[in-house]
Amino acid sequence: MTSKALLRPLKGEDRGELERVTRAVGVFKEYEIPVALEVFDAAIRPGQDDYESLAAEVEGKFAGWAAWGRRPCTEGTWDLYWIAVDPALHGAGVGTAMLEELERRIRGRARLLVVETGGRPAYDATRAFYLAKGYDVAATIPDLYAPGDAQVILTKRFPSSQV
Repeated sequence: MTSKALLRPLKGEDRGELERVTRAVGVFKEYEIPVALEVFDAAIRPGQDDYESLAAEVEGKFAGWAAWGRRPCTEGTWDLYWIAVDPALHGAGVGTAMLEELERRIRGRARLLVVETGGRPAYDATRAFYLAKGYDVAATIPDLYAPGDAQVILTKRFPSSQV
């Protein structure tokens, strides 16, 4: 199934649907949800420059979101902080559309994009998604999140830019 995603800026009225989608993904722990909402609140604050973000809609309904930003104290390194797609639309191209758009937006400003994700089996599809999109596993930190739950760090390099 492929759905055409409309990408647009996040808006304040997206908060409830963003929380619903982030919970529905089923991999985030309960204590991670308020962190996602904090990032959302910061990302939509006028004048802030810590986060860039976007929302995806399919058939007029909120379908997912992403937030990313420059990694402090680095030269040209960016972090993908959050990306979540409504599980009903997994495999429909929504995540790909958001990832490709955020990569397009940072191209020329970034030399490296870093994604940190979990090592639990629940994240197998997430890691496979990034690997299929040209990301490489740069490091694994065993037991970082919890015993038996490693942090897996994936990276993607971008062509030389004026960073």
